[in-house]
Amino acid sequence: MLVRNTPREDKNRDYGSTPGHVGQPDPDRMRILVIEDERQLAGHITRALARHAHVAAACHDGAEGLQAVLADPPDLVVLDLNLPGLDGLGVLARLRRAGSPARVLILTARGEVEHRVKGLQAGADDYLAKPFAMDELVARVEALGRRGTAPTAADFLKVSDLHMDVLHRRVTRAGRPIALSPREFDVLQVLMQEPGRAFSRTELCERVWQRDHEYDTRTVEIFITRLRKKVDSGFGAALIQTLRSIGYTIRPTE
Repeated sequence: MLVRNTPREDKNRDYGSTPGHVGQPDPDRMRILVIEDERQLAGHITRALARHAHVAAACHDGAEGLQAVLADPPDLVVLDLNLPGLDGLGVLARLRRAGSPARVLILTARGEVEHRVKGLQAGADDYLAKPFAMDELVARVEALGRRGTAPTAADFLKVSDLHMDVLHRRVTRAGRPIALSPREFDVLQVLMQEPGRAFSRTELCERVWQRDHEYDTRTVEIFITRLRKKVDSGFGAALIQTLRSIGYTIRPTE
């Protein structure tokens, strides 16, 4: 299903039971808030998410959506950038300043490359360009929500004074907690699983997103930049290194 933009009133607002999924709790079920001013599109998205066992609600302007996320935090936010009043970038910036851990998937018009870059720099975890296939939106939402309880590597990773608890998704350096978004954590985990190994931008995309993606190299650079600010800034030695014409690695301090 290819979703395009058409206005119509959407009746769904509050989180509630997901139709057709009564019984034992589903550990993969997420509470999702869709912040999208085009009401028919918001309705299509919430219904598609409900069909996949998630609990979804919608808001139709930025200020309302921001207040809803802060008052009753969802697991994930689907956030349109072109919102009336407070736009999507403003919502995202305020959420991150408030310390919101919600995963954020931003929606942009296909030609707005600059806006996608700004959204990722502001703390978004993924993006999707309009018009989009609904199956792809659901796949990206579920990929963002996936936090497997059985990690593929050791439960605890260590590079110099940087420590990662994979099961509880916690990171510290020199004993100081470091708050990471889900995508930042995933990128750092790939690097820390094989310290000293060089990863190309393409391989990082394949390892983290685990599917074909239309990301350009700037996207990977944005996540590396975000990680450097959090992992290396203010500490004595930089661990994340750029290898010219190759990619990135993480190395213990000598």
